[in-house]
Amino acid sequence: MRRLFGSVRARATLGATLVVAVALVAAGAAVLLSLRSNLIGEAGTQAEQSARAVASELAAGTPYDKLSGLDGDDGPVQVLDEHKRLVAASEDLQKISGTDSDRVKPQPPAALRGDEDDADDHEEALEPGEIAGESVFSNGSATIDGEAEDYRFAAVEVETQDRGTLKVYAGSPLAAEHGAVRSALTVMLIGFPLLLGVVAGVTWLVTRRALRPVEGIRSEMAAITHSQDLARRVPEPDTHDEIARLASTTNETLAALETSVERQRRFVADASHELRSPIASLRTQLEVAAAHPELLDLGGAVEDTVRLQRLAADLLLLARLDAGERPNDARVDLAGMAREEAEGRTGVTVDAEPVDVAGSRGQLGRVLANLLDNAQRHARSAVTVSVRREGDLAVLGVADDGDGVPEADRERIFERFVRLDAARSRDDGGAGLGLAIARDVAVRHGGTLTAGRGPAGGALFELRLPLA
Repeated sequence: MRRLFGSVRARATLGATLVVAVALVAAGAAVLLSLRSNLIGEAGTQAEQSARAVASELAAGTPYDKLSGLDGDDGPVQVLDEHKRLVAASEDLQKISGTDSDRVKPQPPAALRGDEDDADDHEEALEPGEIAGESVFSNGSATIDGEAEDYRFAAVEVETQDRGTLKVYAGSPLAAEHGAVRSALTVMLIGFPLLLGVVAGVTWLVTRRALRPVEGIRSEMAAITHSQDLARRVPEPDTHDEIARLASTTNETLAALETSVERQRRFVADASHELRSPIASLRTQLEVAAAHPELLDLGGAVEDTVRLQRLAADLLLLARLDAGERPNDARVDLAGMAREEAEGRTGVTVDAEPVDVAGSRGQLGRVLANLLDNAQRHARSAVTVSVRREGDLAVLGVADDGDGVPEADRERIFERFVRLDAARSRDDGGAGLGLAIARDVAVRHGGTLTAGRGPAGGALFELRLPLA
């Protein structure tokens, strides 16, 4: 069963069919009840008309054997006296039920005289010649001339001059009601399954057509996974619906994934290239020292080792940032941190007001240290660090009096392993990761890091972070 309804198409078809089935059953039941009620009401009206016609004749003093309603053409008729004794009945009436008397022939006069004393107990509520305004309805059956049918009976009381209070029962056949209900039920039993079949078929076809692009997306994604070719894209239908938006979002995800994988590949390649130079230099020095100890350049070996250590630390930090490491929410005093980082550096001045932000003190200190290293490498003589409030942001600026950064390169310098000039060469110790790390840390803290032109004409780097 789970496999049978394992597809969206099958579940949608089943759900639509069940909903329509419940709606049809409810509507069909309502129609049948309404039809039956209307037809029974119509039969009751006809029976009441017949009963009142006979009651009018009795009120006018017409003898029982002269009553026109007893011919049986309009249905069975009974007339009962106030003691519920049958005094008149339709011709050819053989059997009856559903009235106050199941007799079909009037009682003999002797029987009537034998119960005359009971009449004293009857309390008359109508005036002589008056017919009751309300009728009483009931269902029953009657056999007339050998044919048995169900009837709707109406009972009407009439007060006569000399015969006391009489009750007239007249019936109207319910054959039309039964026939109409049976016909409607037959139509429903035949039509509802056919309609449900049409609903199921249409739902199946419409769902199949609607989900056809999904199958195309799925098959293309399977092919991309198998081939590992992230340059491929899934087909986008021209339907402008949810499936089209799903395909568009999938292609955007594939494009972002392709960019990320390509960036990762370039990162690995650049990292390998950066590591190869100091490792090769260190190995060469060690091999020379092993063959000629007197030629050992101990300072160069230490310098290469430090470069390797710094590069490894930078690569480890970038890996943690790429993995989505979130900074803690410690309160950091930017002004105090700026003064600590500037202490001991030549030509660095600090102009800071107290500003607190939330984040990792170690990572934010790394950002400031990278910006200061970069500024000192490019400055002619002076570097200025400023900290201020700007609305609900804290702004940390590092400016130098060097040549500045060309406007066309102010975004490219934040890419990994990017160097713009010889001042940032491998020989000078820079690997092109400082600004990239600073930008990533700023983003992880919910801020931004931008490059511009400083007051002295050099570069100005501004770190903006939300206030604590």
